[in-house]
Amino acid sequence: MNVRAGIITVSTRGAAGERTDESGPAMRDALVAAGCEVVQSTIVPDDVEGIATAILGALRAGANVVLTTGGTGLSPNDVTPEATRRVIDREVPGIAEALRAKSLEKTTHGMLSRGVAGAVGQALVVNLPGSPRAVRESLEVLLPVLPHAVELLAGGSGERGHAAGRR
Repeated sequence: MNVRAGIITVSTRGAAGERTDESGPAMRDALVAAGCEVVQSTIVPDDVEGIATAILGALRAGANVVLTTGGTGLSPNDVTPEATRRVIDREVPGIAEALRAKSLEKTTHGMLSRGVAGAVGQALVVNLPGSPRAVRESLEVLLPVLPHAVELLAGGSGERGHAAGRR
């Protein structure tokens, strides 16, 4: 199943042009290297409505996977999980748990991540941390399961993923 990704960098300073986005490009590079198509990439401020609107915009642009970077910590401005929960139909907690487990291998601060993952219609939305290094580490865990997840969300049986040894 073809993964068509939307990338959303959540950064108030980045959206204002006060900071260079490094996480979004790191995500794009990893996705393209893995054979995914990036259909949209945007930077939005730390704002629940703006993030939720950006997620829905990526879906309208044809994304079947929307990945966010940033806004998943404990700061009062970190609202990406709240925005994501507004648009998803159901959570996929195993993904968020796996990403936190990977992060905990590197730093105890990984347990402070509040990122969530969930399905909206036939698409998957996943919150990743905000640093380029954490994005790359998270994608090491996530990329192998994306084609299978996309196939299942599209109503497929998932048999191709099992036959390829991804189970």
